[in-house]
Amino acid sequence: METISPFELKNKLIDMADESIKKMAHTMLNAGRGNPNWIATEPREAFFLLGQFGLCECRRVLSLEEGVAGIPQKAGIAARFEAFLKDNEKVSGAQLLRGTYNYMLMEHAADPDTLIHEWAESVIGDQYPVPDRILHFTEQIVQDYLAQELCDRRPPKGTFDLFATEGGTAAMCYLFDSLQENFLLNQGDSIALMIPAFTPYIEIPELRRYQFDVTEIAADQMTPDGLHTWQYKDEDIDRLKDPKIKALFITNPSNPPSYALSPETTARIVNIVKNDNPNLMIITDDVYGTFIPHFRSLMAELPHNTLCVYSFSKYFGATGWRVAVIALHEENIYDKMIAQLPEEQKEILNKRYSSLDLHPEKMKFIDRMVADSRQIALNHTAGLSLPQQMQMSLFASFSLLDKEDRYKIKMQEIIHRRLQALWDNTGFSLIKDPLRAGYYSEIDMLVWGKKFYGDDFVAYLQKTYNPLDVVFRLANETSLVLLNGGGFAGPKWSVRVSLANLNEADYVKIGQSIKRVLDEYAQTWKASK
Repeated sequence: METISPFELKNKLIDMADESIKKMAHTMLNAGRGNPNWIATEPREAFFLLGQFGLCECRRVLSLEEGVAGIPQKAGIAARFEAFLKDNEKVSGAQLLRGTYNYMLMEHAADPDTLIHEWAESVIGDQYPVPDRILHFTEQIVQDYLAQELCDRRPPKGTFDLFATEGGTAAMCYLFDSLQENFLLNQGDSIALMIPAFTPYIEIPELRRYQFDVTEIAADQMTPDGLHTWQYKDEDIDRLKDPKIKALFITNPSNPPSYALSPETTARIVNIVKNDNPNLMIITDDVYGTFIPHFRSLMAELPHNTLCVYSFSKYFGATGWRVAVIALHEENIYDKMIAQLPEEQKEILNKRYSSLDLHPEKMKFIDRMVADSRQIALNHTAGLSLPQQMQMSLFASFSLLDKEDRYKIKMQEIIHRRLQALWDNTGFSLIKDPLRAGYYSEIDMLVWGKKFYGDDFVAYLQKTYNPLDVVFRLANETSLVLLNGGGFAGPKWSVRVSLANLNEADYVKIGQSIKRVLDEYAQTWKASK
């Protein structure tokens, strides 16, 4: 069981919890998955209202009683949109639509008819995505969103090109494939992975197709009194100085510890790139960045080296929408390294992309990713669906227009209240830390076993039980589904609790159950003595 993904192990635990429910009339609490139990309402209200406008535009062109309509026409569409908003000014979502419309006119000097025509076609979904990488106005507004949320409103000079993808999952698949197809990462190459990490990032490099040589950099820094900080030691970060390490993969804030990189570690990585390993490719997954005030991604500090993946799924309660972007600065080492490849490899790539461009050698890496995502031959139908891109645009504008960060403050408050409810009921101590996102919590049972019962008890636990015993016992005896931290390359005796998908009162029960399991181990240990 230790060898399988914790997400697959979860299904076994759910089965055990179901059996427990039948026997003891418990309610199963599944804190194993990061799917939030909230949604952002206003961007959805705006989307559905825009859908009504889109349908009106289609019926204006053609309307048959059999249920057939035309497609939106550009001429005069902005004036009709303004009239529609006036007629529906008190309808939910109208305020966000008007605010987004005005924002695009004022901040990006958008042509009104071109903007609203893109919106109408997007919400109706009557066209293939053009441009295929991302729609023109979607890219502009999401660029602004990333500058605000991932760069703390202090973006680097220049522009980030964006590729809209079917969630962060697809983004990572495309990244791995295109890095290899373009000879930027080859089978057997050395990469670094900052752990604990989202399990697929551990498993993908081991696949036969890649077989990367992985250097794991563990967040195993401890306080003087033996508590985890979930940060990295300087000497471990310094391993990135080795030019043999071609790429660094990081989840920031981390999953499952849920901590952002410290400013000191970020500065150290920046220094290493500038002075020791200038071609280090950095791939960062920043999906949890919005849960930390003033978060600043590596894309802001090292824009030329960093490929950033950002998903809208967690913050807006939109995992089912499958909306994410890959961001890459217009001036980047990926394009430069492709231009410096040996002639033999250049010829292979020119042949690969020759059906798309008369000068394939000039294709940007991010555009190659789009083509690779559709096996080159299907590039003409590449791209994220238009309705998904429209909803993504409204998620972005919702945050941009929320000048007081009311939504963000509430999201962070919900998460922190649940985190406090969990830890207050374990009896363990939670260190205050501004770098903690709190979307997940990783609890190392050995740390707290040592705190409460000493080194002999810890030695007994390790000798007598398998680390998975904790999650199996919680599932079987209390109908709680947690994931094993070892499955994320974290401490083997740790458990991962998602703070996103249950109510505050449920985390009281989870905290109490975790403490009770530890105490039961201790009682058995004392009896054995």
